[in-house]
Amino acid sequence: MARMHIMAGVGDKLDMPAIRTISTNDLSDVLRRGAADFWAKPSHYILLILIYPIIGIVLTVWMEGFHTWPLLYPLVGGFALLGPIAALPLYEISRRREMGEDTSWSEALSVFRSPAIGSILAVGAMLLVLFTLWLTGAQALYESLFGASTPRTLTGLLTQVTSEPGGLTLLAAGSALGALFALVVLCTTVIAFPLLLDRDVGAYVAIETSMRAVMHNPVPMLAWGLIVGAGLFLGSLPLFVGLAVVLPIFGHATWHLYRKLVEPASVIRTASN
Repeated sequence: MARMHIMAGVGDKLDMPAIRTISTNDLSDVLRRGAADFWAKPSHYILLILIYPIIGIVLTVWMEGFHTWPLLYPLVGGFALLGPIAALPLYEISRRREMGEDTSWSEALSVFRSPAIGSILAVGAMLLVLFTLWLTGAQALYESLFGASTPRTLTGLLTQVTSEPGGLTLLAAGSALGALFALVVLCTTVIAFPLLLDRDVGAYVAIETSMRAVMHNPVPMLAWGLIVGAGLFLGSLPLFVGLAVVLPIFGHATWHLYRKLVEPASVIRTASN
């Protein structure tokens, strides 16, 4: 029964949320609302936003010491894959601010006591699997072009990619592979976590609803994916420091994107009655 609850949510039948139609103009609105949430009480985010620069520094030192610079680009891209997990407290803060409730740091962490935490962990596990596959695929692509030996410095990697045969192939094929993984994550989880925080519908319904949202609004959702990807790339320069602002804003904005895409449960129940 617990397994069924994680996958299908509570109740005797699946709660299939209705999807709204949005436009690209709505993306500007959700970004504006996300920025407003971020700046409303930024002191609450100090601990959270410091995590990302620290991660960047640790990754850079690790690559310098173990000579794994070819994984730099895949690791940066990995923020797009794992970002929805890291943003969980931010969704909760936006939800609480919307409801006029306490948005303190302690309340933001209450997300991990959510009734849907089992489903949240299930979707998170899926993202971790995708992240692992992405790193494995990126490493295999590099070794197929340059062999098992790796540059000892970042400068060596840049020289290898820009001057040696196979460099352009690595950039093109690597970007295409990363885009494929990012598209899968976009389709399956773009609003899955906010939906689970708002309504305990189960992992299956959360993923299915995200897919329907993308298929129903392909142009705005693909544009959203490009905005997030570009923002994460720019925020990663240098040493991931910009992510301290970029990721929280995107996290909050994702909650408002969810609100625009999915009909509230009360509306659905009223319509059914």
